[in-house]
Amino acid sequence: MVSSVLCRCVASPPPDSAAAASSSASSPASVDPCGGAVCGGPDHRLRLWSLFQTLDVNRDGGLCVNDLAVGLRRLGLHRTEGELRKIVQAGDKDLDGQLDFEEFVHYLQDHEKKLRLVFKSLDKKNDGRIDAQEIMQSLRDLGVKISEQQAEKILKRIRTGHFWGPVTYMDKNGTMTIDWNEWRDYHLLHPVENIPEIILYWKHSTIFDVGENLTVPDEFTVEERQTGMWWRHLVAGGGAGAVSRTCTAPLDRLKVLMQVHASRSNNMCIVGGFTQMIREGGAKSLWRGNGINVLKIAPESAIKFMAYEQIKRLVGSDQETLRIHERLVAGSLAGAIAQSSIYPMEVLKTRMALRKTGQYSGMLDCARKILAREGMTAFYKGYVPNMLGIIPYAGIDLAVYETLKNAWLQRYAVNSADPGVFVLLACGTMSSTCGQLASYPLALVRTRMQAQASIEGAPEVTMSSLFKQILRTEGAFGLYRGLAPNFMKVIPAVSISYVVYENLKITLGVQSW
Repeated sequence: MVSSVLCRCVASPPPDSAAAASSSASSPASVDPCGGAVCGGPDHRLRLWSLFQTLDVNRDGGLCVNDLAVGLRRLGLHRTEGELRKIVQAGDKDLDGQLDFEEFVHYLQDHEKKLRLVFKSLDKKNDGRIDAQEIMQSLRDLGVKISEQQAEKILKRIRTGHFWGPVTYMDKNGTMTIDWNEWRDYHLLHPVENIPEIILYWKHSTIFDVGENLTVPDEFTVEERQTGMWWRHLVAGGGAGAVSRTCTAPLDRLKVLMQVHASRSNNMCIVGGFTQMIREGGAKSLWRGNGINVLKIAPESAIKFMAYEQIKRLVGSDQETLRIHERLVAGSLAGAIAQSSIYPMEVLKTRMALRKTGQYSGMLDCARKILAREGMTAFYKGYVPNMLGIIPYAGIDLAVYETLKNAWLQRYAVNSADPGVFVLLACGTMSSTCGQLASYPLALVRTRMQAQASIEGAPEVTMSSLFKQILRTEGAFGLYRGLAPNFMKVIPAVSISYVVYENLKITLGVQSW
C-alpha cells in the first residue's frame, strides 16, 4: 500500500532536498489539524521521492498514465484509465502529458488539503474518526439513503478497480471507523476527493432533453454559482437540447400529427405519416415547428432556473441539495412559472408543426394571423392540461431517476463514484419514458386544444369534454395516439443530449466531475 512505500528508506535524495532541509530548519512545518504534519518537511519530501521512484516504472523522471497504472497495480491499487488521466491532468502544469517530481509533490499537497477538508466535513462528531453513522448522515444530506450495513461496507471493504479486482481495506485496523491516516492513505492517489462527489457524478446528468422540457431544474453548488460555472452548464444544456430536438424533430412532428389527426377511421401509422408529410411538403417539411421549439429553450431554461433558486429559499431547506420531495415541489412550481411565461410559444410550435405548405410564411406571420382571427386567448389554449401534466411528469421522472440512482449507488458505489455513461443514459431514458407515459394523455389533450382552430369546423371544447369525447369515440387507447414516435425519439434524444452536453462542457471549460 501507499503508506508502506512512504515509510521506506531512500536510496538517493530527491531533487532540491538540501534546499528543502535548510528552509525547513528556518521555518517550522505546519501542523495538520487531523494529526501529523502537512506535506512540506524534508522527511516527508524524502518519502514522496520514494513513492515517485516506485511509480516511475520506466525511469524517465516523469509519471504518465501508464506509469501510474503499472506502479499502483504493483502496490495493490487499481485505478481506471479515466481516474489516472484525471490525476495527470490535475498536476500537469507544463502540459507535457506527465508529472515530474515537483508537479507530483504539488499535486499531492493540493490533494491532501482537499482530503483533509473533506475528512473534517464528514467527521461530524469532531472526534478524529469517521464511523458508519457519519457516512449515512452525509449521504442522507445529499438525498441518498443507505442502510447501516451498507455504510459499514463502504468503511470496511473497498473493491479497487473493476468488480473482479482485489479487495483492499480503508479500515485497516478493523475498528469500523476511519482515522485521518487511513483516509489519507487510501485516497491519496485517487481523483475522487469527496463522498458528495458521488452525487455530483449524477447531479448534472439530469440535463437530458427529450423535447418536453418539463424535468426538475438542475442544482448547482455554491462554488459553481460563485465561479460562474452555472451559466456555462445552462448554455451547454441549451445547446445540447437544440441539437437533440433538431435531430429528432421529424419524430416530434409525426407525434403531433398523430395526436391531432389519428383516429379509428384514420389509423395513421409511422411509415404512412412520414410518407404523407414528405408528399405534402417535401423532406424539408419534416422539420416544421422545430425553429420555435429550439427558440423557446433559452427563455424557458433561464426562467425555470431563476424561479427554482428563489423557490428553494422559500422552501427553507438548510441543505445545499434539496431532498427529493423538496425538489419535486420546487421543480414543479418553477416549471409551471416557466411554462406560463413561454406558453404562447408552445401554441405557435403546435400550429407551425400542423401547418400546410404556404399557410404561414414564418413564425411571426403565424402569430399575427392567430392574433387577428382568434384573439389573445388563442395563445393559452390547452394551458390547464399543460400545467396539470407538469406534476406527474416531473414527479415520476424524478422518482424513477432517484430510485435507479440509489439502487446503483447502494450496490456499486463502494467500487467507484463514477457510474459511467451507459448507466446514466439508461437511468435518464427510463425515467423520461416513465414520466412521459404518466403525463401523455394530458399532453395529447393539450395539443388537440392548441390545434382546434387549425381544423376546419372544429367546435371549441373544454379539457373535460375533450377527455370524454376521446374516451367515447376512441376508447382509452385514443389518449395515447402518437405514443410510438414519442417513445422512438427518447433514446436518440437522451444519447444526443448527453454527447453534445459533454463536448460543450469541455469547449466552455466547465469542470468535469
